[in-house]
Amino acid sequence: MARVPDILRSPFAFLFARPQTEELVVEYVVREHHSGRSLVDILDDAYVKNRCTSEQVRRVLERPEVVHALGDDIVAAQLKV
Repeated sequence: MARVPDILRSPFAFLFARPQTEELVVEYVVREHHSGRSLVDILDDAYVKNRCTSEQVRRVLERPEVVHALGDDIVAAQLKV
């Protein structure tokens, strides 16, 4: 049985789809931050700069999973003090 392309299932699906590049950068930012790197250093990486415009970086930083990951690390650091 052949798969129906996404565009045929919902003609408006593209309006709500997030670019895969942003998804990959979100995963990268969270992973690198969990490994102990600062957000400034991560955003300065060629990986991020070569894949995202400044507008896309802003959207990445507004994503709930990024906010959650950064916030959890800040709280954990405060509890250690």
